[in-house]
Amino acid sequence: MSACGVVAVIRAPSKDVLVDISRALLAGGVISIEVTMSTPDALKGIELLARQFAAEALIGVGTVLDAKTASDAISAGAQFVVSPAFDADVVKTVNLANVICIPGAFTPTEILRAHHGGADVVKVFPSTALGPGYFKDILAPLPFLKLTPTGGVDAKNAGAWIKAGAVCVGAGSSLVPKDAMSKGDWSAITANAKEFIRVINEARSTK
Repeated sequence: MSACGVVAVIRAPSKDVLVDISRALLAGGVISIEVTMSTPDALKGIELLARQFAAEALIGVGTVLDAKTASDAISAGAQFVVSPAFDADVVKTVNLANVICIPGAFTPTEILRAHHGGADVVKVFPSTALGPGYFKDILAPLPFLKLTPTGGVDAKNAGAWIKAGAVCVGAGSSLVPKDAMSKGDWSAITANAKEFIRVINEARSTK
């Protein structure tokens, strides 16, 4: 996940387009794919992607609000579980399954609680109002934390987040636009993926 530097957060209109979206992302170098539970038949979609792209991608689930959903997604093949907030039962379920756990948090207290509670990476959400400087401020006294921003991340600011200390970034509509999905413009998604990877690699090389 951190090797690639970007997690594609997919809110697809149906599970049927997930394969095409994932193939387009992989062609652009993005190998971490998060299917949100707001996607219709999300669990079936995760199962489909896990079966088809197991050797080349890391397939996960997002917007997980309870332990049962986490368990069901892991059974479907999810290799990482993302939540918008910290829930002890969700984290416990994910940890017991030996799957990557990424709960959400906002304040320093929440972030540290999530870390101590079993998070592998903490998703700082929403990150739009905070900016990359927030990560620098948090990581100065707490350099052991692994943080990722979600919300408002695009190719223009992804590099700044990486330079501020993010292990990776989560990108949704800026990476997989709704119009590209609706038109089946998979080449546009591949181009976006390539640009994200270029920006992140450049940021890491000059960090």
